[in-house]
Amino acid sequence: MSATSLHRALTDPGSPALRPLPARAARLLEQLQAPPRLAAHLRAVHEVACQLTEWFQRHYPDLELDRAAVAFGAAIHDIGKVAHPGELSGPGSAHEEAGYELLLAQGVEEDLARFARTHATWAAPGVRMADLVVSLADKVWKAKRVVELEQLVTDRLAAASGRPPWEVYLALDDELDRVAAGADARLAFQSAYPISG
Repeated sequence: MSATSLHRALTDPGSPALRPLPARAARLLEQLQAPPRLAAHLRAVHEVACQLTEWFQRHYPDLELDRAAVAFGAAIHDIGKVAHPGELSGPGSAHEEAGYELLLAQGVEEDLARFARTHATWAAPGVRMADLVVSLADKVWKAKRVVELEQLVTDRLAAASGRPPWEVYLALDDELDRVAAGADARLAFQSAYPISG
């Protein structure tokens, strides 16, 4: 594994610029010698998650949302692909449970490790708004739209704001279209990094 490629994936500013991952998440990726492409993917999803939380804060200030948990969750949601690198370039869900267990073994609190599981199970009971935001970011970063997921987010936003669901959905749809417009640049950023060293 090329530590240099991983370091570049974690620090390259990108174009347009991508935020750095939370320091704790970046350290975990370095300690686990994560594939550079995984680090690049996590940066792209993290950027989108941060954009979404900022939008929610501006437009739905009464929404209870742990922004720090969303940022960390987006930054580690696919960390199980360290153990299942084939899922970096192909389908699979083995990384979800593996990531959860890996994070717990690394001393990450269950309340944060859960994102490795919940990013793909947004309809499960007990899923929080933070989980939905990470799931949404994990789709829209590449311009993928999932109606069922967007409806769950709409319902939470409508309940928090008291606005009619149709109004919330239209506003969310516009924001997701805006975010999705940057998908090509994010995909190019991810593709610039190798799956292995």
